[in-house]
Amino acid sequence: MLHRKRSLQLAKGPMIKSALLLAAALTPGIALAQTAPSGAPIAPTFDVTAARARIDAGFDKNYPHLEALYQDIHAHPELGFQENRTAAILASEMRKLGFTVTEHVGKTGIVAIYRNGEGRTMLIRTELDALPMEEKTGLPYASHAQQTSDGRLTYVDHSCGHDIHMAWWVGTAEALLAMKDQWHGTLMFIGQPSEETVSGAKAMLADGLFTRWPKPDYGFAAHVGPDPTGTVSVKEGTLTSASDQIDITFHGRGAHGAMPDKSIDPIVMGAHFVSDVQSVISRAKAPGTFGVVTVGAFQAGTVDNIIPDHADLKLTLRSHDDDTRKLLIDGVTRTAVAVAEMAGAPAPTIDHPAGASAVQNDIGLADRAAGVLEAAFGKDVSFVPAFMPGGSASEDFSEFVNAGVPSVYFGIGGDDPTMLAQYKAQGKPVPVNHSPYFAPVPEPSIKRGVETLTLAVLMVAGTASK
Repeated sequence: MLHRKRSLQLAKGPMIKSALLLAAALTPGIALAQTAPSGAPIAPTFDVTAARARIDAGFDKNYPHLEALYQDIHAHPELGFQENRTAAILASEMRKLGFTVTEHVGKTGIVAIYRNGEGRTMLIRTELDALPMEEKTGLPYASHAQQTSDGRLTYVDHSCGHDIHMAWWVGTAEALLAMKDQWHGTLMFIGQPSEETVSGAKAMLADGLFTRWPKPDYGFAAHVGPDPTGTVSVKEGTLTSASDQIDITFHGRGAHGAMPDKSIDPIVMGAHFVSDVQSVISRAKAPGTFGVVTVGAFQAGTVDNIIPDHADLKLTLRSHDDDTRKLLIDGVTRTAVAVAEMAGAPAPTIDHPAGASAVQNDIGLADRAAGVLEAAFGKDVSFVPAFMPGGSASEDFSEFVNAGVPSVYFGIGGDDPTMLAQYKAQGKPVPVNHSPYFAPVPEPSIKRGVETLTLAVLMVAGTASK
């Protein structure tokens, strides 16, 4: 779900990356609270070069179809829990490959199962949803779609890259079925709705994802971001931040704009809150501990001469550990209540409609994956040890991890290196995930995603792996 990150290639010097969308903006420096042991890439136990050659041969043959699929999904994006067309297309693709598909899991999610003998169960996940914003890329297949969000008609755009993910998800399924002689076990490919609201994974779990079907032994996912195409990042331990949405309504007393003494002005309360709540970060949170409080929406009033009777604010909170997460939520609540009391207003309405904890990559599994991918892609792989901080963006893939599925979530570069060099030379910011100009290069991005996820499955389920 978001933007820039700093990573390093182990023993190869510092390397600035803009990527894992999800791991947007890794905090500079070392997170003091992270004490997880760090490992190193582990040499693979199968012929990675031969496996990659088979993957690439199949990809080259199948890419025209994957490109058409990507462009179709890009041009017809859908918002969270409204992904009916998208889910139907992916369900059809998986049935054609021989998967047993169940639709409407967690509202609009899909589960596709393929059994290839006895063995472990591997989860491979893609997101289905897009964002409520207007695309400005100028692509010939750009989205002009509109849907209703929060009661308002809005443009919809795959500006987070989930369309790329869906294409490499189908491509990974194609690759694994073409290499059935190289692995055994059960594939669980899931199309998850509403990642952007960090609520789709919970919906699928609540609908019996790990009780109606076998609980996976391993899980894998990946996200495209504004790194050079061909690059892959593998992070041990904490990858993303926890995310909490907080909605606050300040209740005042409406009046004429020329009679403020007759009112309890909710706009003034909201303005006090926007300023005061940052003291939770500057004075309550320990220095060096990651935490963010952002007021992303402040809506009140209709015209200039009416003081409204309420103001609605929407916040996002980000943190890496449970203690800081609680501190931020408690601090926001305490500040809102105090602001209302100071104004002599009724207590505010405070809701916590959505939240997800930080994604934790399994350290041992990440070390194995880094070794496999380094064997495949060499210096294009960045390995980020556990003592380095996670990102400030968030992802509800953490719900599957927290349900007991050891997992690795990869970062895949999606930008043309020449374009990145031009932006740098001109001193211009690179469009990142959630920008209306974000446009990963399809073929190399999808190809690297297919290679990465297929190799990850072969690593844990391959007939030649130990």
